[in-house]
Amino acid sequence: MRALRDWSLRHARGLARVYAAAARLAPWLAPLARRVGVARFGRWLTPAERAAKSLFFGCQMCGDCALSVTGMACPMACGKQMRNGPCGGVRANGHCELRPEQRCTWVEAGEGDVRMQGGARGEHRPSWRERVAPLDRRRAGQSNWIRLISVDQAKHAAAPDKVQTGAAAGPLEPMDPVRPSGPLEQACQEWQRSGRFIVTVEIAPPDSPDPAALLQRADRFAGLVDAINITDGAGANCHMSSVAAASVLAAAGHTPVCQVGCRDRNRIALQGDVLGAAALGVRNVLCLTGDDVSQGDHPEAKPVFDLDAVNLLHILRGMSERGEYASGRKLEQAPRLFLGATANPFVPPYADRVANLERKIDAGARFIQTQFCFDLGLIEDFMREVRARGLHERAAIIVGVGTLASAKALRWMAEHVPGVHVPQAVTERIAAAADQKAEGRRVAIETIHALRRIEGVAGVHLMGHKNEAALAQIIAESGLRQAPQAAAVA
Repeated sequence: MRALRDWSLRHARGLARVYAAAARLAPWLAPLARRVGVARFGRWLTPAERAAKSLFFGCQMCGDCALSVTGMACPMACGKQMRNGPCGGVRANGHCELRPEQRCTWVEAGEGDVRMQGGARGEHRPSWRERVAPLDRRRAGQSNWIRLISVDQAKHAAAPDKVQTGAAAGPLEPMDPVRPSGPLEQACQEWQRSGRFIVTVEIAPPDSPDPAALLQRADRFAGLVDAINITDGAGANCHMSSVAAASVLAAAGHTPVCQVGCRDRNRIALQGDVLGAAALGVRNVLCLTGDDVSQGDHPEAKPVFDLDAVNLLHILRGMSERGEYASGRKLEQAPRLFLGATANPFVPPYADRVANLERKIDAGARFIQTQFCFDLGLIEDFMREVRARGLHERAAIIVGVGTLASAKALRWMAEHVPGVHVPQAVTERIAAAADQKAEGRRVAIETIHALRRIEGVAGVHLMGHKNEAALAQIIAESGLRQAPQAAAVA
């Protein structure tokens, strides 16, 4: 089975041509299918399709085949069923976050895409611009080919896949000039106009219904940041919901970014939660696919992954700009949303990360927050390609920076937090320091200064679990912002 799968990847270009030719011919079998009976014809065809696709592509018969736009690698082989590019948790060896013994499906998709286009890996730009739509789960187990055979020839597209192309998000300006923009959107616009660096910070919701502790932690950043991210079950651990915590901050006068992950909710619940958050004054939404459940409080839980981040962005943009749900049903009033997404330039497949970012921006992301940056070389390479595609002009790229108390904590994070890459030199530097905590802060401050010199980087996103005091200190000592008290004295 694995040998056939590897053979398929090596011959992706030829298989893609065969696949496309068969797709063009499929509708001509419609008269035969009608004569025999579509249902009966499907009973003959489905077992053959299942056997062939399973052998060559690891197909799971989702009924919405996307092979021709995913490098002939089936996205359903992904543990998160991601249909629009890799997640941020790919291991350093290119293997899956959820299934360490398996190569990441999207690493394989990148290799297949190179061969389909006849290019070399170093000079290749992935062709994944089309948005692959969410699954129609009613089609699970059904033949994709019988669906193609059954459609009218006049309406049939050449490609066999259910693919939709999202409209470009355009430059950073209000989505609707009539309605006012929020503080984070204004900060992104100000960066475009004057280069004022954006500062955001991330805190986890409390393990309590009492909002006092959350507000006390958030108040440390008053006047220091443009927005405060609220995580959504980060690490698959239970906390107060991100919607509730973000609403508490909004009511207290802070500017929250509500993180919304696809791991725990289907498309119905996701749309309802975002609409509820908007009703409570939360307009900034960071769209995530989500972490693996196996490392959290409930490894026995069932992950949902009905959507990926790209499709969630597309749906929420439709709610905000067109005033309609994903179903097409109209909203009585459209929510005012400012949408963001994540990027991880620090893990494989490196060559495809910018293409994945572009997909998210096409789907509606107006700001991007990255994973922890400990490797300046990788972020420089990433931003070089970002600038080449003009993506920094369409969304604010905000790079993640964090600090840890010790080299031990740094090693733990590198080993246990998906998608985190820590160069050995950084770990050794902190380990050799007499005061490791202070050295960690110095590394963070140096990273911030270096990031400010990289063209296209719009700001920094500070992260450190329950380490708000250190993060506030880093912001002040790096010169990003002046503490309100100091500003008043000056």
